[in-house]
Amino acid sequence: MRVLHLIGGGDVGGAKIHVLSLVRELGKKINVKLISFRPGAFADDARSMGIDVEVVRSGNIFSDIKRVLQIIREGKYEILHSHGAKANVIALIAKNITGLPVVTTVHSDYRLDYLHSLPKMVSFGLLNTVALRFLDYYIGVSESTSDMLIRRKFNPNRVFTVRNGIDFENTMPEYSRENFSAKYNIDLGKDDIVVGILCRLDPVKGLNVFLQAAKEVLKQVPSVKFIIGGEGQERKSLERKAASLGISDKVHFIGWVNDMYEFMSCIDINVLTSLSEGFPYVILEGARMKKATVSSDVGGISDLIVNGENGFLFAPGDYNKLAEHIITLVKDNRLRQEMGEKIYGKAREYFSLNNMFQSQISIYNTVLKEKAAYEKGVEYDVIISGYYGFMNIGDEALLHAIIKDLRSFKSDINIMVFSKNVMETMKTHGVYSINRINLVKMLHAMKRAKLFIYGGGNIIQDNTSTRSLLYYLGTIWMAKRMGLKVMFYANGISPLRNSISKMLTRRIVNRVDVITLREELSKHELERLCINQPRVQITSDPTLTLEAADDSEVDAILKNEGIDGPGPFIGFSIRKWPGYEKYIKIIAQAADYVINLYGAKPVFIPMQYPADLNIANMIVSKMKGKGYIIKTKNSVSQTIGVIKKMDMLVGMRLHSLIFAACVNTPVVGLAYESKVEGFLQYINQNKASAGHIEQLEFNSLKEVMDYVWNNRDEIRIQLEKEVAVLKKKALDSAQIAVELIEDDQNIESAAK
Repeated sequence: MRVLHLIGGGDVGGAKIHVLSLVRELGKKINVKLISFRPGAFADDARSMGIDVEVVRSGNIFSDIKRVLQIIREGKYEILHSHGAKANVIALIAKNITGLPVVTTVHSDYRLDYLHSLPKMVSFGLLNTVALRFLDYYIGVSESTSDMLIRRKFNPNRVFTVRNGIDFENTMPEYSRENFSAKYNIDLGKDDIVVGILCRLDPVKGLNVFLQAAKEVLKQVPSVKFIIGGEGQERKSLERKAASLGISDKVHFIGWVNDMYEFMSCIDINVLTSLSEGFPYVILEGARMKKATVSSDVGGISDLIVNGENGFLFAPGDYNKLAEHIITLVKDNRLRQEMGEKIYGKAREYFSLNNMFQSQISIYNTVLKEKAAYEKGVEYDVIISGYYGFMNIGDEALLHAIIKDLRSFKSDINIMVFSKNVMETMKTHGVYSINRINLVKMLHAMKRAKLFIYGGGNIIQDNTSTRSLLYYLGTIWMAKRMGLKVMFYANGISPLRNSISKMLTRRIVNRVDVITLREELSKHELERLCINQPRVQITSDPTLTLEAADDSEVDAILKNEGIDGPGPFIGFSIRKWPGYEKYIKIIAQAADYVINLYGAKPVFIPMQYPADLNIANMIVSKMKGKGYIIKTKNSVSQTIGVIKKMDMLVGMRLHSLIFAACVNTPVVGLAYESKVEGFLQYINQNKASAGHIEQLEFNSLKEVMDYVWNNRDEIRIQLEKEVAVLKKKALDSAQIAVELIEDDQNIESAAK
């Protein structure tokens, strides 16, 4: 593997450390070269570390580009890896000439890179913003940086995270506070508590906050001393600020620091006050020296620091909270030591140089593999289509589970999703998405894919709309015309009413390659439709493999909704269906019944917003007692967590019942379609059915509720046994899908 790194060369701080550390480590395993577009300390340090570095700066940008192209050709490089604005622009030009893939590392919010200079912001900053859109792969130095890129509509399939890393294996030299004091002419006593901040003196670093917090700390603990290490254009104004606050004698500006570990060894509390960051090395350097840390909650810092456990976090700009945390640490020597040990332990485990190296090599392998596939006309391993982007948490849970399970069998799988809400799908699921009705883009994607999946749900039905059935059948037909393999992934099949619907379904679905079903009832429907050509296998619903959010997270959600105190809790998940005017009165009666007889709190859990929320409000308005509603739209894991807190769930939405089964919560099912009855049969909970919603009567619902409530402990044990088997079967669909994808690769290999 041969990789060429490009960087402006004026970098200092975190970006410099990241690039030099990474390139040096990569050079031990692969052929790697570094181009710096500026002479000076960066290139000099690279040489001193044994890195193959070349400075390309002729004073003529065209000559520089020509030299870069010459290096690429002579070195036979396979990947370009750029860092920063100038490198990104030149890498883009080189990409268009050579056809090589470009990886760029985004070290911070690129929109804030030139915050200190308006001319540079509208020149270099704008050029970089445009160039980034045309590069191929993106690496964020933290999860938050990667999330930022996805929010800005970069392809999630091409966004990776490589956490900054440092060497925890090297032996640190012995440092002396006495020598440090003499070196920087500061009077530091052995027992003085020293608070330090090491950074570029730039507006984005928020140093005014540090000074204001220092003043508040000194009001309570006058003996504390503060050190600011680093240079920058803000120094004079910060010195004036310290003077105006009357703390100049307690705040020491020591200028450029050559040895950051010496700095860290001589302070007691490490502070960061940045307004924006990717993931700053200064936090890792403090952790390496086991220093208690207080930081603004920006960038990826929360990936390392858990507030109150191994450090303290505060909202950017909140100097009062920063001062409060510093005072806590100043007054508690034991807490400082404990937090220093804890942050060191977590940093060593997750932010090591070896982890950074291994992640980077894995990305390069993915890039080369995808490049080879693209040259053969393949861009996506799989396209997934379904009822996605409609704010239905059940269908979003399906997509989440399918993606998770596919990746468990093929970690580098390249996924495209058809969705109604493209941005929401990309942000939530971390996959590339296009609009489900953009025919041109859909056809282009199909042309460069291997497998087309209809992912879960109940798409073969004409109860709600014949148009939706025609849409799904039409896209299946398109996919087969484009030569894709097609799979129905853990689908449900409902009875079709219309004879034309049946005829079209039979003709088109018989061309599908594989159908996996979530229950036996759907298999009978296929047989009735005379669909006998595809391979058919019963697995189970993918969402059974999902897990609930942590109890503390769920407790916070319930508290926020005003659901405090002890249970028991009875959950209700009700949707709108023809005749709802009648059954919402019965549900309201049932909710009052559980209050009066069980002493329970009825909690209404919407699965689709705002439709289910509206129904919940109607029901609660008809109750005599108090009903509670989960008004905020939560994530899939959070919703499962809420249902886990319930002692019983009365569910009309299929996926409310499936979520309950996931966490062994006893259920009462209200059938509006056969899929509800089918699922209850599949989990051996036939007695939990209250019948069809159109025939619902209060007395019959009450009887089923009483049965489930009185037997809830035994039912939990039954569900645990049944669902354990179904969770394993759910993975069968993912394994079959990956086998379909890899069959093509095996055929190609055999042909060679």
